[in-house]
Parts: sequence; C-alpha cells; structure tokens
Amino acid sequence: MKPAAFTYHRPGSVAGAVGLLRDLGDDAKLIAGGQSLVAMMNFRLARPEHLIDIRRVPGLDQIRREGDCLRIGALVTHHAVEIASLGAEFAVLSRAMRWVGHLPIRTRGTIGGSLAHADATAEWCLLAVLLDAVIVVEGPAGRRSVAAADFFQGVFTTALEPDELIVEVVFPRAAPRAALTEFAERRGDFAIVAAAVDLDLPRIVLGGVSTVPFVVTNLPASRGSQHTESVLWAHLAEAAVDAVRVRDEPGISAHYRRGLVRTLVERACAEAEGAR
Repeated sequence: MKPAAFTYHRPGSVAGAVGLLRDLGDDAKLIAGGQSLVAMMNFRLARPEHLIDIRRVPGLDQIRREGDCLRIGALVTHHAVEIASLGAEFAVLSRAMRWVGHLPIRTRGTIGGSLAHADATAEWCLLAVLLDAVIVVEGPAGRRSVAAADFFQGVFTTALEPDELIVEVVFPRAAPRAALTEFAERRGDFAIVAAAVDLDLPRIVLGGVSTVPFVVTNLPASRGSQHTESVLWAHLAEAAVDAVRVRDEPGISAHYRRGLVRTLVERACAEAEGAR
C-alpha cells in the first residue's frame, strides 16, 4: 500500500518545527529517519495530514563529550553511534547498535525517532533507562529535561507534549561494565526479550516483558561478593526472572519468555564483565 495524501513541510530550525507542531496540532507528524513512521503510513496505520521533515534542521546531528557526560543529538543515526569512538566509558552504546535492525535501517534511523516511538523492546529506550539518561525536549515554552525513567509511560506513549520534539539525549555517567543483548526469531527482527545490565550499580533493564522498559529491583550487590562471577550472574538472572510478570501469548509461553530472561541476563553480565 501507499500512504494517504499529506502536505510536506521542511523547517530550517527547531523553532520552525515547534511552530508547525503548535499550529498544525494533531494532524501533523514529525519525520526524521522514517524507519517506523513510513511503514505505519504505508499500511495506513498512521494518516497524518501534515508531515514535518526535520532531517535538515542544523545542530541536532552531533555527538560530543562534555566532561563526564556524553550528549547525542536527536538526528544522530544508529550507525553513527555504532562506528563512533566513544571510549570505554560509553562503548556499550556502540556495541548495542549491532542489534538495531539491519545496516540500511541503522544508517537512516535516528536516536530521537527511536526514543519518541517508545517501543518497549527498542535498544535506545533500554539504554536510556539503564544509564540514567536525560532526554532534552523543546516546545513553545522552551526546553525542558525529562529523566528517561519518567519519559516512557506506556505502549508507544511518552512524556512528550504534542507540540514538542526531542533535541538530544544526555548520558550523565560512564558505564564501562555495561552490556545489552537480546533474542529475536530472525536477526534484525524486534526482540522477543532484551536485557541490558550495568554491573557497577548493579542494574538490569528488560524489554519484552512490560509495556515500558522494566527495571529489576532488589538485586544482589555485584561487588564484594564471595561468589564467583558465574554464580553472581546466575543470582542476578534469577532475581530478574522472579521480578517479571508475564503471561502466555500466542506462540510464546510465559515459561519460554522467563527462560529467555534468565539466559540473556547471564549473557549480558558476561559481556559486561569482559568489556573492562
């Protein structure tokens, strides 16, 4: 199928894009890489009357370090992060990009688009929550910052107001012992379950078990343990399995999904430990 007719707009600034969102209201959608929206439009699942293309808005495609922080513009592509030299402190971001679709998708899809789409299994959503990211958005009232933990609110639902857009995402701290892994039926498909871990906290964030990135609480400490690494990882995995509440679904049983949680958490722990 082809999309329904729409009016195309190409603003030259963030302020211009915000003004269009304000004036056009619910009839308008932003597009950058278009890897989610275009597919939805082709299937007539989305029928915006106005399409606001922000791809050429300047200043949103930069990756930069500021002290201990890493700032990534909303228009930075997955592949740009994949090949960037981020140092050991943020290498988890580059490594995780191998799970994002296929190379053509990674070369066009953007970080801001992924966060705004808010798929609960999306790699950027999990990484943002795992690493305490702050999502900077701009609207008619100016810029504001939203903690990633508060940004994702439900199925494809975020804290973004209808007339706001994501400007950048800020990662405020290093994560040299972090990793993300996932499982899908075919390489490049959406994950059935994804697991992201930061052993220095420790923290586990899961995708595919809830409508938003799921943070596992009450984890055993990773440092100072008398257990071997493999035993500790098994304890973390069991804590994750105990925390999730999943149901049988067509083709995927709850037992199978919990098994994936266990395996992927242990696998992510091993990768995170090896990243040092």
